[in-house]
Amino acid sequence: MEGTISTLDEILQYDAESSGSDKTPVRNEVIETLLYQRALNKIQQSIENGQTLSPFLLRSAHQILLSYGRGVNKNPGQFKTEQNYLSDGTKTHVLFTPVAPEHLQQSIDSLFSYIDNSPEIELVKVAIAHVEFEALHPFKDGNGRIGRMLITLMLWSLGLISQPHFYMSAYLEENKDLYVNIMRGVSKNNDWDSWCVFFFTAVEQQALRNLDTAEKITGLYEQMKTPFTEVLSSKWSIKVLDFVFANPIFKNNGLSKKCGFSTQNAARFSQGLLSAGLIKVVRESSGRRGAMYSFEPLLELVRV
Repeated sequence: MEGTISTLDEILQYDAESSGSDKTPVRNEVIETLLYQRALNKIQQSIENGQTLSPFLLRSAHQILLSYGRGVNKNPGQFKTEQNYLSDGTKTHVLFTPVAPEHLQQSIDSLFSYIDNSPEIELVKVAIAHVEFEALHPFKDGNGRIGRMLITLMLWSLGLISQPHFYMSAYLEENKDLYVNIMRGVSKNNDWDSWCVFFFTAVEQQALRNLDTAEKITGLYEQMKTPFTEVLSSKWSIKVLDFVFANPIFKNNGLSKKCGFSTQNAARFSQGLLSAGLIKVVRESSGRRGAMYSFEPLLELVRV
């Protein structure tokens, strides 16, 4: 939505590299995506440790999110001190003027008072809170990413999902113009009905996609138990299978470290899976840099 485009393969390859000492250059967008996940995990831990969803936690997430890349010089972790504007694609026409900095603290406090105390149905509350947050646009940069993170955190903290792993970006990106226009309709015409219908549809469609993918992953896992067991012929077979499902792009040092066996065993297992056509080589070994492998049956299910 804000120009952060990174592929799943890039992210998983970077993650696989981070398990060893050899590093390769990576695009800023990949780092920003990983920082988003790190920020979300940090807030999840804070809430699990007894903190409540609050402006302080959002600022903490924002500080992590903008610690590298495009926003590093745009006051990470701090609310805006200058007026910002939302313009059209050509940057020549102002479409919306968010709340002024001098009124921001009062407005953000009112938003979180609504989140904490409103008797609204939970999903209605999430829908309204998202629009109100975007209308405040409280940060100099990163408002869209934090606003979508707020959706996930509210769905989780209100008990509508079991873990904060529900991402709306794909659906919102596919319907970007409608998404923006309907939010503008709230500010211009007080048309909350159209917004809520759109938001509920977005949640429903994303949930159905997630469910379909989860069911396919579960089916694939059950399907792969037999070939992994037959090919590896080891007490480690299911542990390797679990690792590959959690790390569908990997290197032998990550496999051995996570599963608790030697790098020699890891290399033997990878070679066996490769010979059986269960994994493929992403990158051959070169010098001290180890080979990288991918488990394509799973990646084909989760790539978007």
